[in-house]
Amino acid sequence: MINLIEAKKISKKFNNREVVKGIDMEIHQGEILALIGPNGAGKSTTLSMLLGILKPDDGNIIHWRNDYRSKVGVQLQSTPFFEGYTAEENLIIFAALYQVKLNKEQIHRKLEECNLIEAKKTPAIRLSGGQQKRLAIAVTTVHNPDLVVLDEPAAGLDPRARHEIREMIRHLAEKKVTVLFSSHDMEEVSRTADRLILMNNGQIVTQGKPELLLQKYKVENLDDLYLKLTENA
Repeated sequence: MINLIEAKKISKKFNNREVVKGIDMEIHQGEILALIGPNGAGKSTTLSMLLGILKPDDGNIIHWRNDYRSKVGVQLQSTPFFEGYTAEENLIIFAALYQVKLNKEQIHRKLEECNLIEAKKTPAIRLSGGQQKRLAIAVTTVHNPDLVVLDEPAAGLDPRARHEIREMIRHLAEKKVTVLFSSHDMEEVSRTADRLILMNNGQIVTQGKPELLLQKYKVENLDDLYLKLTENA
């Protein structure tokens, strides 16, 4: 098993308050990893340290390559598409920002992967919520990153759109791309993640394969697991 990122005893304080408390974390190549926990649990700060945006006060982080930042794609809940440009044009513009030049075949293949062939001439801001999420993942992965970080990738979507996002995530994992995503939807986590890490009060409460954690804590589903382990949130 190859680690893309290995964090050892990392901590972070803001205004003398320790928001991340000496945690260890590994991110494995090709896995779909969910990072879950209540608001204020330290998830965003942890992600910022793992991605090199923040420096830990203590501990250290080992990355799989020196130029790792160029091989990471990050998709926020709301992607600021370029207004007045179509889905296809936005894809080309984002590729240029990553210094990637796409030929016609590559553009077609990328649009096909995110099921946007028929909507490629539609202004990006007029796409449906599900189409915008798929386009967001497409532009996030246009430079063929090793690690993709998705913030609530299926939030607010209908069942069909959520299914399509899951299929895109699985397709990335099949290509050995590591996917790290955050979510408050435990059903989505159970359907998507190979492994989960649950944080609370700046610490990792538990981690592992969802089905094994259900057995370990003797609960029926991830909602029950979440409630059981975050009672003091």
